[in-house]
Amino acid sequence: MNDESSGSAPPSRPRATVTPLRPRSRVGLRIGGSDAPERREVTVGFIPLTDCAPVAVASALGFDRKHGLIIRPKREGSWAAVRDKLMNGAIDAAHSLYGLVYGIQLGIGGPRHDMAVLMTLNQNGQAITLGNHLRDAGVTDAATLSRHLATRHGELAFAHTFPTGTHAMWLYYWLAAHGIDPLADAQTLTVPPPQMVTQLRLSDIDGYSAGEPWNAQAVHEGVGFTVATSQQVWPDHPEKVLATTTEFVRQYPNTARALVMALLEAARYIDNPAHHEMVAHVLAARGCVNTDTGLLLPRLRGEYKDGLGHGWNDGRAVRFHGGGSVNYPYLSDGMWFMTQHRRWGLLKQDPDYLAVARQVNRIDVYAQAATAVGVPLPSSPLRNSTLIDGQYWNGHDPAGYARGFPIMAAATRARSNLM
Repeated sequence: MNDESSGSAPPSRPRATVTPLRPRSRVGLRIGGSDAPERREVTVGFIPLTDCAPVAVASALGFDRKHGLIIRPKREGSWAAVRDKLMNGAIDAAHSLYGLVYGIQLGIGGPRHDMAVLMTLNQNGQAITLGNHLRDAGVTDAATLSRHLATRHGELAFAHTFPTGTHAMWLYYWLAAHGIDPLADAQTLTVPPPQMVTQLRLSDIDGYSAGEPWNAQAVHEGVGFTVATSQQVWPDHPEKVLATTTEFVRQYPNTARALVMALLEAARYIDNPAHHEMVAHVLAARGCVNTDTGLLLPRLRGEYKDGLGHGWNDGRAVRFHGGGSVNYPYLSDGMWFMTQHRRWGLLKQDPDYLAVARQVNRIDVYAQAATAVGVPLPSSPLRNSTLIDGQYWNGHDPAGYARGFPIMAAATRARSNLM
């Protein structure tokens, strides 16, 4: 697979030498005997983003070997490649967009395949970046973007990373929360994350929604500015997940459990601020994100500069563990993505939201793994959230929630029919 160039970056620091952890004994499960992983090696696909950290760290620092596995991280060029390779078995599991998994499960945009979410890998830490040509035209926030779009109806192009994925949903939700219809007032297209900055620099797109470090890269290169973070759209939102197929879990249940155990321990390690520099060095390697630690560290630590002269320490920056609250595969999180797929016309009718979430989100596997490594479980598989537009989400009445937005695909079609 070809690595994508990350463009210019601050001067490189010497790479740290990564020493694998020594395997230690586990409580409750045995590496030998009936609890042993059926597979010694597991290939895990990932996209070069900061939030692939649990996969990269588990492999580099030996959390996989501690639990009887060897994780083989495999860098992929696009989310479409991740989707296809999960379905055809070319990779065993993946660092994946949450909504991508549900798109496959429901047959949106391609063949349907039974999927499994084993754990959430991170919350927060994505952003929406606009080109500096828009800043020069007076756009600095959603309100000024809305006024600018009124004079350039449908002419601006915004990129996301996959049609059913998280970045598309953050982009659509943020625009709609400010009265901008993403289906009518602008063009949207799909671009692989490492190509975002280049396309913005070339003026092929006017902005994008993506993960780090590609938002920080645009600010560093002076080609774009951060207009919103994803945690402003939904504080502590679910982001990437550990995805695999139902067949893999059925055939290799011990392997699936051991993989979750390894990534849980890696996530716990990553969340310790004392480890952030080591994590950045692991991620910066050529075979991983292939950039400089100076682009990774600040937003990993929650230190933001938006390219408009503002800087802040974000109390809801990317996090990977949170005492286990990040990693639990909440049913309500999976259901939320289905409500947005329905809202934007990707689903033509309401699925059985709860039944699908119970099938995909493998709480049983997660609970076994979390208990084995001492990670507490929540009291409920549903959680409550209030998003940027004031909409309250708790997993109840998902069909009503999906049709309760003033801007949605059905409303856009209705307006078109009146013209």
